[in-house]
Amino acid sequence: MTETLDPAVAQTVAADGADATKRLFIKTYGCQMNVYDSERMADVLRPLGYATTDSAESADFVILNTCHIRERAAEKVYSELGKLRELRDKRVAKGGNGMTIAVAGCVAQAEGEEIMRRQPAVDLVVGPQAYHQLPELLTRTARKRGERIGADFAPNEKFDALPVERGIEGYAAFLTVQEGCDKFCTFCVVPYTRGAEWSRPVKAILEEARALADHGVRELTLLGQNVNAFDGEGPDGKPYTLAKLAYALAEIPGIDRIRYTTSHPNDMSDDLIAAHADLKALMPYLHLPVQAGSDRILRLMNRKHGRQKYFELIDRIREARPDIAMAGDFIVAFPGETERDFEDTMDLVRRVNYAGAFSFIYSPRPGTPAATMGAQVPEEEAKARLKALQTLLFEQQTAFNQSLTGRVLPILFEKKGRHGHQAIGRSPYLQSVHVDDADHLMGQIVDVEIISGQQNSLAGRLIQKS
Repeated sequence: MTETLDPAVAQTVAADGADATKRLFIKTYGCQMNVYDSERMADVLRPLGYATTDSAESADFVILNTCHIRERAAEKVYSELGKLRELRDKRVAKGGNGMTIAVAGCVAQAEGEEIMRRQPAVDLVVGPQAYHQLPELLTRTARKRGERIGADFAPNEKFDALPVERGIEGYAAFLTVQEGCDKFCTFCVVPYTRGAEWSRPVKAILEEARALADHGVRELTLLGQNVNAFDGEGPDGKPYTLAKLAYALAEIPGIDRIRYTTSHPNDMSDDLIAAHADLKALMPYLHLPVQAGSDRILRLMNRKHGRQKYFELIDRIREARPDIAMAGDFIVAFPGETERDFEDTMDLVRRVNYAGAFSFIYSPRPGTPAATMGAQVPEEEAKARLKALQTLLFEQQTAFNQSLTGRVLPILFEKKGRHGHQAIGRSPYLQSVHVDDADHLMGQIVDVEIISGQQNSLAGRLIQKS
């Protein structure tokens, strides 16, 4: 769906395990992969007696799982660290227990030493490939000895060390299958914080997926920085494509829905497009970022594709799956972007007609080529362009949601709603769907008639059986 907030909007690992003696609070910034990583950090700390709580005030151990995509996200982390330091000092002053504070994720990878220098209250800094070392690092910290920074580990070491069993509740789950990026877009820090592209072995992915299915999960979202570049080793020793992996996952009893994000247009292979036509479990909602609609800006971004290639790709995908809905990412005010370049982006959006998108003003990231480019767009002009783009994207998203009125869609019910016996489910197109008298259907996929569509959600009603 169209996102108007900064990507550093925080999410919190849900509270559980009321009987544990130690409390863990994880605040997650940024992408779905960070959400997955936060869940796995909770998993590796659970054997140490940590149960998650929903507030820092009640926690013994606080982890900020960070995102380094935009400058404001990193600054918000430092602001949060200051608040945590004050909270810990107050607790100690009142004779209470202290609090261990850790910074994880991409900011930790990129700015580990700087974090420790700038905020001495931080006890641990753990990069995205090292969080499996948290128990050891935590023990060392408790003993006031050893290294406090863990950032340089290979992805396979991390995944080999993680438990297959996950402490997850609910009927939809993230599953990381690929990490890193080799594309080197000039605006992006991911190749520097997450490393080169690397795919997990298929056997390990299937084991984790089966364990999730055994716990009631019915929908999987496969995650990767360039997930459609997946080439993990298969059981026969040969590489699997993402399409072949999707077919294998769909054979697991209980797994009825499969999604994947985020993709790169250059890795949208023929077999993956064909899978959208052939594989019922593959949901008809595809997030395929383009970032800009101007060929000149795409070259400056080092995207390695042009607008015409993107249009042709969209046509092929829609030919294979006519009911598919497209989502995208857009950056406005990239260095050197002219009014003509911006109009090319608006034209692309009109032609593709998105069901949802994330859109942001360009934010320079230290160490990336774009950060040193001249011709930065003035702030007021950048804001005006973002407003115009988001107005168009909001209109398209609302129109798409309203177009579903009268249709019958299979809805996966996930949680109770706010009113009476209302329940909230998820459509094949990823919208939240509010349905009355459906709270007895948790975990089930049920046909629902859509009665209205708003900008961010749908309303539906159960179909009466005769």
